[in-house]
Amino acid sequence: MYLVQNLFEQHGKFLGLELLVGAAGLSRRIYKPEVHRPGLGLTGYLKGYVAARILVIGKQEIEYLREQPAKLRVERLRSILTSATPAVIVARGFRPPKELISLCEKNKIPLFKANATATNLLSRITFLLLEEFCPTVTLHGTLVEVFGVGVLIQGESSVGKSEAALGLIERGHRLISDDVVRVKKKEGSYLVGSGPELTRHLMEIRGIGIINVAHLYGAVCVRPDKGIDIVVKLEQWDDQHFYDRVGLDEKFIDILEISVPYHLLPVKPGRDVVLLLETIGLNHRLKDMGYNSAKEFNAKLLEALARRQKKRIIRETRA
Repeated sequence: MYLVQNLFEQHGKFLGLELLVGAAGLSRRIYKPEVHRPGLGLTGYLKGYVAARILVIGKQEIEYLREQPAKLRVERLRSILTSATPAVIVARGFRPPKELISLCEKNKIPLFKANATATNLLSRITFLLLEEFCPTVTLHGTLVEVFGVGVLIQGESSVGKSEAALGLIERGHRLISDDVVRVKKKEGSYLVGSGPELTRHLMEIRGIGIINVAHLYGAVCVRPDKGIDIVVKLEQWDDQHFYDRVGLDEKFIDILEISVPYHLLPVKPGRDVVLLLETIGLNHRLKDMGYNSAKEFNAKLLEALARRQKKRIIRETRA
């Protein structure tokens, strides 16, 4: 649940918002990640008008209202300000009409003033609200960037996720988040992972404790967020388990209804997990470029078998 108070406290300074009246209504809920201008609503045409959006009043609306008689101003403003209206923002630093101030105060609707233009406010607030309203899930794992590929390393506790990530960082790759990864679904088509503010740039290494990656390896080895391109699950090597040795069958895992390539990587003494994670990242980049090593090998194998079969048929025919 996202409230007007959350928007004001988190982004009020960035937006340049100044609360004029309606402080009692800061607890109003914002139901839609949309912002609009009243437009034809001020003329009395309310068909299709959605009141449950933050209302931005710009220069044209202010000038139009000033030209109307006081009684008509009240009537038109009352028609667009309902109990569902989360908040009203007056752009360009204009002094709101006294009728607007009175109605907002009476109905406990937060009324703000900002120096930015209405167009600027519309784009900024829409972007911020879309970010806040993105479907989100918190996953256990370590998110790193390997050769530009976002790799989410998962696995049971103490399997070596943080140690593998630390090895990647030492080789020049970057850490996004350790242990807890907050995943957002952006624009309904891709995933972006980030870490909590409290543990940003920190890693927990058993036997050592908490380390600050940015301080130890430099700011170039960390970044605040990254798109999740592949998921790699580490597990202890099991001799009874069959592990894919060719890679023709691509596996996927669903995160927030988006399919992400998935790899199961067995771990045991002697296996260079860091090198294997780098190889997975590079191989993923090659696949994105249209080159699939497993499919190419399979095609060559089928061609070789076909040639051998053809030679066998020719020999049998001659015989």
